[in-house]
Amino acid sequence: MPEQQVIQRAKKKAREGRAPSTQAGEFVREEIEHIRQGKHGARSTKQAIAIGLSKARKAGVALPPRGEKAKPETIRRRSQNLPSARRSRAMLDVLKRESSSAVSHQALSTHAHRIARQHGPSARHQIAMKAVRTKGPTMLREEARKAAKTRKVR
Repeated sequence: MPEQQVIQRAKKKAREGRAPSTQAGEFVREEIEHIRQGKHGARSTKQAIAIGLSKARKAGVALPPRGEKAKPETIRRRSQNLPSARRSRAMLDVLKRESSSAVSHQALSTHAHRIARQHGPSARHQIAMKAVRTKGPTMLREEARKAAKTRKVR
């Protein structure tokens, strides 16, 4: 079960009119923290994100169903059939044996780059332009300073 603080932060973002994916980000962040603290592990970064998204769906965040082939009637059926306590405990035991390297800074960075490469160049450009629009003056100033430091001197 997600912590109350996480649910409250997600609800606050919903009130602000943020996208469901932004609200779900709070649950993913919580899951990453759990893995880093050693509560359990994950086999891959993708699995860690999937666990967080699953918790977000259960908490009521309006995310699209997982998988492209999922039909509405199967989703309803799936939500009624909760796993047994025995299966749930077994899955947690399996996760506890996994390592925490799936959520290292390097692993998360590699995952982000891999996902970005799946988008086309124009889609990446649109995402970058939206990021610039939503950053705000303080962050833009910091990013400009960072870019100036790393720019090649001619």
